[in-house]
Amino acid sequence: MGKILIVDDSSTMRRIIKNVLKKLKFNPDDFLEAENGKVAWEIWQKEKDNIDLILLDWNMPEMNGYDFLKAVRADEVARGVIGSKNEKVKIKGKDGKVKEMSKFIYDIKKGKGVKIIMVTTEGGKAEVLKAVQAGVNSYIVKPFNEEKIREKLEQLKML
Repeated sequence: MGKILIVDDSSTMRRIIKNVLKKLKFNPDDFLEAENGKVAWEIWQKEKDNIDLILLDWNMPEMNGYDFLKAVRADEVARGVIGSKNEKVKIKGKDGKVKEMSKFIYDIKKGKGVKIIMVTTEGGKAEVLKAVQAGVNSYIVKPFNEEKIREKLEQLKML
C-alpha cells in the first residue's frame, strides 16, 4: 500500500479518519494531510505516483473536494492512467445486452487510477451522482463509523 491522502478542512475530522485507518492496520507513516483542495493539489503534484488512496471532503475553502476530484481525474486522463469521457467502450451487461459507456467511468470501475472516497456531509442524490460522474470510487456521508470505512475499503480491495 502506498500513501493515503486525507483532505478535510477540519483537523478533528482528519484525526478521526487517521485513527480509523490506524485501527484498520494502515501505517501512519503513509498518511499525508491537506486542509483544502489547493494544498491537496500541491501534494498530488509531488506524490501522485505514490498515492493509492484519497479520502476527500467536499466542502472546503480555497478549492473544494469536487474541484480537486475533477483535477486529479483530468491529470490521470492526461497521463494516460485512465481513459477520457469522450472515449467509448462497449461492454456486455449482466442481461447479455451490449452497452456503451465512457472509458473514463469504465476504467474507474475496473480499479484504474487512484482510489478516491468522498467523505462528506453532502448526501443528496444529486451530489452523489455528480461525484460519481466526476470519477469518485466511493462515497461516505458523515457522520460515519469504522465499519463504514472498512466496508468501502473492502469494496475497493484496499483491505
